[in-house]
Amino acid sequence: MKTILMTLMILLSVAGVSQELSREAWLEDLAAYKGGLEEKHIDVYNQIKRAEFEAELERIKAAVGEKTDFETVIDLMRLTRKIGDGHTAVSTRNLDLHNFPLELQNFDGSWRVVAISESHKHILGQKVVEINGLPIDSVAEKIGEVAQFVENEYSQVVRTAQYLTNAGLLHGLGIAHQNAATVFTFQYDNGKRIREELRPLSWEDYDKTAFSKIEIGVPEISAPENPAIENFWYAPIVETNGLYIHFESYPKFEDMMTVAEEMVAYIYQQNIQKLVIDLRNNGGGDLYVGLVLANALNIADPIDWKSGVYVLCDKVTFSAGASNTALFRELLNATVVGEPTGSNPTGYQDMDTFELPNSKLVICYSKRLFRIQETTTSGVQPDVPLKYEWESFLKGNDNMLEWVIEEINFK
Repeated sequence: MKTILMTLMILLSVAGVSQELSREAWLEDLAAYKGGLEEKHIDVYNQIKRAEFEAELERIKAAVGEKTDFETVIDLMRLTRKIGDGHTAVSTRNLDLHNFPLELQNFDGSWRVVAISESHKHILGQKVVEINGLPIDSVAEKIGEVAQFVENEYSQVVRTAQYLTNAGLLHGLGIAHQNAATVFTFQYDNGKRIREELRPLSWEDYDKTAFSKIEIGVPEISAPENPAIENFWYAPIVETNGLYIHFESYPKFEDMMTVAEEMVAYIYQQNIQKLVIDLRNNGGGDLYVGLVLANALNIADPIDWKSGVYVLCDKVTFSAGASNTALFRELLNATVVGEPTGSNPTGYQDMDTFELPNSKLVICYSKRLFRIQETTTSGVQPDVPLKYEWESFLKGNDNMLEWVIEEINFK
């Protein structure tokens, strides 16, 4: 989880433009923003009308002299959200980064602390109810309006959780002081509340910080000690005839070919009949690399291809991760288990970027339209809907994976 957050912090975080730009510089950037999107995006006006986009951009231009650079960045974030696809976004990876040392996840409407710096580990598992005295739902609503890389209601929740700990954005929205200690109010399940002052960290300091976190798993599956590819590995499911594939990130094409070949050989050697492909927490990559895996697995005759393949997904599953979830259902006859994915199986994808000349803001855009499903849905909808259960999660138990293993044993 920390790896995912660090990647997103680099892509998404906003701690303010280091020095105020002139009005002329901003006008040049705004022209480059519009021109770049119109030239490069496959269909930039597929959801927002050109007239609405241009009118909003004119309002941003008119306010340049009255607003700080960071407020202009936030205005651009709002406008970019209206383009309506999760791969078109304002990334401020070239700017300073400060983030509070905690990670949040939404469980049944509550924002729970799932990771926090060791010095505050007594807060792990508790709810955030206020930031600087403002109710968390009010703060989350403001954050949700400008969060980037949002494609549906599921990724909206995920991105809001990630942005809630971003000190720069909280400052830009008038919720916290820039790069200053901020008071978070936490609530225990017995109703007791405590207030803790947290200081934001640069990404370098964040990466060096020791965290206490909630890790979930099942006793039947153990990750290899030194996997050849980080966040992509496979392991037997103990006391079953199943194989678990941990597919949290995408390896290189050549590496996937090698590992997939080894995997198929293992399936034959061990007479593996059940497959569990876990695409939860997979934020995307190259969907065609996922197809290399599907192609290799397809020749593994010991697999129960009628009812023995499962794919796990959640709200974090995005982009190629979501596409491969849908494709594995079609190509491998997989039963999809978990939460709807954070991006849609039919929509604008294949992200590329360009940079604005003065602010150095990085603008992401979609180059392709993928139609992975005949039916358009909000996210890939699972065959078996399951969500993370807080009581199990807090104990370190992966209730989704537990369900799949029970199914394997039953069959």
